Amino acid sequence: MAPLVRAHQVTSHAPTTVERTPAEYAEHVGAMVTAYGHFSLTVDELLADDDRVYVRWTQRGRHLGDVDGIAPTGREVVEVASCVYRVAADRVVEYWIQVDRAGLAAQLARGPAAR
Repeated sequence: MAPLVRAHQVTSHAPTTVERTPAEYAEHVGAMVTAYGHFSLTVDELLADDDRVYVRWTQRGRHLGDVDGIAPTGREVVEVASCVYRVAADRVVEYWIQVDRAGLAAQLARGPAAR
């Protein structure tokens, strides 16, 4: 990663752009581990053209921490996402990410796992 990366959160209801340092990105990933445990990430598709790299992935974890105000359910959650990264001097400098937030919300709405 470059010393500062522009991250475009592509959402239809509230698109935002944040700037993150590698350390801030590591904190962001730490928050995801708190929410979903030690999740797996499978790269489903990877394409590169000039300075752009497209990645589509499936992330699997368990709802172990508060997510969007929803208390942990203990259920497995699957999130599908894709991202276009812009690379300069062999480092990610900018990206545009899309996450299936509606699919995640539907999974979280199921409530706690049966015991």
